Amino acid sequence: MYAVVGCNKCNTMWLLSNPRHAKTATCPRCQKQHQTKKLKHFFESDDRAAAQEARAALLAKKHGDSEAFADVAHTAELERLVEDAGVDDHEYLTESGLDADTITEAGEMRTSRSRSRKEIVQDAIETASDRPTAADIHEYAADHGVPKSASEKILEGLVRAGDVSETGGQYRLL
Repeated sequence: MYAVVGCNKCNTMWLLSNPRHAKTATCPRCQKQHQTKKLKHFFESDDRAAAQEARAALLAKKHGDSEAFADVAHTAELERLVEDAGVDDHEYLTESGLDADTITEAGEMRTSRSRSRKEIVQDAIETASDRPTAADIHEYAADHGVPKSASEKILEGLVRAGDVSETGGQYRLL
């Protein structure tokens, strides 16, 4: 179950997963802690994509962009269109005068341990402890080469995007 909820302090809307199971939720913007039963639920669905779409529509309406939003395809369709748009990597490299095959081979030689900073923060949430705190996540990330300032921004972005839930100072992937 996913719910689009809103903060009564800063008016931020975010996705909350399993709102009936968590007692509290923290606003990703102002950090105000709310009792989940008292949060206003603007939309509820078992489908995460539907909840994301509802949040996007609510934000468009809030900013007076409902007409423009209605003209745009569903967010899932937009993601597919972005993936299909433009030139592929091979064509880009070739047109840039580079040997695309050599570059591809070099990329394949990278070790499987090479991960992005976002992947490291996500791994921290999954493996740092049963219910890691921000300090646990930042410590794990720092141990794996991600500066604290970067892991803070990444964690905040994951919460805002609805990919991570924070309850009582503890985080989990959704």
